[in-house]
Amino acid sequence: MVVRRKKRTADMNPRHNEPTALSPAEWEVMKVLWDHGPLAARDVFAWLPKGHDWAYKTVKTLLARLVAKGALAYDQIGNSFLYHAAVDRARMTRHEVRSVFRRLISEACSPVLAQFIDEADLTDAEIRQLRRLLDEKRRGTAH
Repeated sequence: MVVRRKKRTADMNPRHNEPTALSPAEWEVMKVLWDHGPLAARDVFAWLPKGHDWAYKTVKTLLARLVAKGALAYDQIGNSFLYHAAVDRARMTRHEVRSVFRRLISEACSPVLAQFIDEADLTDAEIRQLRRLLDEKRRGTAH
């Protein structure tokens, strides 16, 4: 049995050294692979939520796009391909959050942050964590 590996590093946005942005459909495929991968295309198709009504060919196209973007890699075993995430969920989530903030914030971030906090149902533990993060940011020790 011949196994060929297709390894890619995530395509980087040279300006920010971040992964390439993903479409909402690509996020859905990535979530399946983060939760259940490595998987063949037919298994990704089977794990997708039923409400999508995507054709199998659509899933194959999304997988090819994600490989081209460097978000996925695959192992080829004979004629089969096993896809797996090449970028972890935390990194892609950080990238997406930064992207949203860049689009929403022009000059002042306070109104945006206030709106997020106002809309969120935060537990006491989450509020303490936010306070800790803000204190770290003020001291310059945030990651």
